[in-house]
Amino acid sequence: MLSQLLPVVLVLSSVNHPAKATATVVLPLKRSFPTNNGVEISQLEARDRVRHGRMLHQQQHNGGVVDFPVYGRSDPLLAGIYYTRIQLGSPPKEFHVQIDTGSDVLWASCVPCKGCLIRGGLDRIQLQFFDPSSSSTARPISCSDQRCALGAQSSFTKCSAENQCRYTLHYGDGSDKSGYYVADDMLYDIVTGNSLSTNSSARVTFGCSTSQTGDFGMFDKATDGIFGLGQHGVSVIAQLSSQGLIPHVVSHCLRGSNGGGGVLVFGQIVEPTLVYTPLVPSQPHYMVNLETIAVNGQTLAISPQVFKTTRYRGTMIDSGTTLGYLAEEVYDIYDILLRTLYMKKKDTSEVCSHENVYI
Repeated sequence: MLSQLLPVVLVLSSVNHPAKATATVVLPLKRSFPTNNGVEISQLEARDRVRHGRMLHQQQHNGGVVDFPVYGRSDPLLAGIYYTRIQLGSPPKEFHVQIDTGSDVLWASCVPCKGCLIRGGLDRIQLQFFDPSSSSTARPISCSDQRCALGAQSSFTKCSAENQCRYTLHYGDGSDKSGYYVADDMLYDIVTGNSLSTNSSARVTFGCSTSQTGDFGMFDKATDGIFGLGQHGVSVIAQLSSQGLIPHVVSHCLRGSNGGGGVLVFGQIVEPTLVYTPLVPSQPHYMVNLETIAVNGQTLAISPQVFKTTRYRGTMIDSGTTLGYLAEEVYDIYDILLRTLYMKKKDTSEVCSHENVYI
């Protein structure tokens, strides 16, 4: 809590010359908020936005980086998803789309859409549908278009009788989404070196979904679509990068506390406290090398082969998945550790349960 913060004094020591005495300068740091009353969340959010701008301003590529607002939270009992707002078409229409680093395609529900909800319960979002006929700049992608071939890298594609490049997307939870690819304008905010935000637009290829099954039809998780941020050429990050508009870097911070939210930018976040780990090269998804797992400070005795990246195994970074999933061998050893901790604590009437031991 802010009221528990202690006064801070910054002390700077300056040495002008080895032969001279050291000068000490004391700079008091004043509080931005008083300690005798609470702070509105809107005030904290305003300060976060300013800090976010400072983090971004050093990273520039042709004038700035693309900044998206982030909503949602990690609690699986409250949908457990993060989403952002995008604007598509002319005139532009706003859509709320789930942020997903585990897939590549940006898609929005279109009219008509079989199996699509017209109302949802996620943060009282009013669901929207993209209508290509209502956008003066929308154009369907033909089967002979090179952009259809890019879509085929990330989805099952086929040619319709109208020469439309149609797709079907299969997700890990068993959900399916089908439709056709279109090209249209996407509006976005550019953050420049002086932390100012300006509007810009670019032509992107995305999915116009006309049919859905599975969890996409769940009332409490319904959004207007999915923002696939994977590595293949059909992803928006790859498209804008190939046009020379942005760096081919995506930075995504998921805030788990204080109401959720976070950061999503096309560009690199300047934050000295970040800890980096390399991605496994030549993989279809964002894979990292998981080495060990510790529970309550005790490293589990798991063979490194369990975490080795192969064609069917590995550790994938997926912002669209609520829970963390581990190989079966990890759960077996974890269960043994829990039983061992339980036996050690039993004599002192202390019980170690799943609720207070975390990976």
